[in-house]
Amino acid sequence: MTSRPQPKRTRKLPGERRSEIVEAAAGLALGEGLEMITLRRVADELAVRPGLISHYFPVADHLVSEAFTYATTKERESLLPPQERDRAPVDRLAHFLVELADGDHLDLSRLWLNARHLSRFKEPLRQAVRAAETVTRTALVALIDEGVRAGDFTTGDALKAALHILIAVDGLGAYVNDDSAPQGPDIRDVAIETAETRLGLAPGTLRAHARPEPRPAGPAAAR
Repeated sequence: MTSRPQPKRTRKLPGERRSEIVEAAAGLALGEGLEMITLRRVADELAVRPGLISHYFPVADHLVSEAFTYATTKERESLLPPQERDRAPVDRLAHFLVELADGDHLDLSRLWLNARHLSRFKEPLRQAVRAAETVTRTALVALIDEGVRAGDFTTGDALKAALHILIAVDGLGAYVNDDSAPQGPDIRDVAIETAETRLGLAPGTLRAHARPEPRPAGPAAAR
């Protein structure tokens, strides 16, 4: 009886392996919480030895902070897509806020809430949270400034307007784990209405601009 030859394992490049570890940790963070990120648990997810994880991340707290950064960077890129900078500022802001209100972002809202709590005790995570907040705030201020120049928005202080909007977004996220919190369009639209008030937009403007353009009828629609 001859033994079946075992398939050769392909050794991954260090950068590829590191990215794989961070992505697996981010998946754990989104699904179960940042507390579940341990070197052994990530090793189990990837079916490798824990020693491989510790080779790249000797300190688990550093993996926790990188997993948070990875997940929130993906979130920001989906809400403020870099490839859509040619769209009107009002359209991009509408996408950002309406997606947060209506889209499938509950796991990410839980992650932010989780990270802000744990960052009290974990310095690398505290730095990661601050960095992510700064990048998002800077991007939103730039978007508002662009909208003012284009005539989409009216405000004398883009930073103040951005802070009001983001505080409203964070306030909505604070209810993510509370099933008894008030539901319905009133609470979901707090950040949208805040933006419209701070930026001189008529009520309903952002939801109107977030609606997808109708597809043409006929054979062309299938392309």
